Amino acid sequence: MKLVQTHSASQTARRRGVLSMELVLTLPILGVVLFGLFEFTWLFYSRSLVVEASRVGARKASLPGATLADVERDVRRTLPQGLQREFRVVGDVGQYSGDIVWVGVEVSMRSAAPDLLWPIGVGLNGRNLYSETRMVRE
Repeated sequence: MKLVQTHSASQTARRRGVLSMELVLTLPILGVVLFGLFEFTWLFYSRSLVVEASRVGARKASLPGATLADVERDVRRTLPQGLQREFRVVGDVGQYSGDIVWVGVEVSMRSAAPDLLWPIGVGLNGRNLYSETRMVRE
């Protein structure tokens, strides 16, 4: 004896409704994860640019006769246009050979990456990327 299972139209429609509901529940979570991954990637890349800019600035500060204005000019040349909107250079260029010089570069996260996660409370307002490099003056 063979059993035949039949599906009615209401059972099929109910199953489609379950699949739609699963999609509605999982799609926002997937979107938040993708937005977070995208934003983190931009911030990580921008951080590497800020680190490189502080290294360039410290190298300039270690040279004889360098001023903080010279350091800031070299840092500005190193940073891409998007990061130049809101950046700050601090440091000490020292006076004598053998002095420790340091340069810190601070860039607003808002200029470094799109603020995609603010709707869930993870905003970039008031947060900065900062890198500091120390070298010995020549």
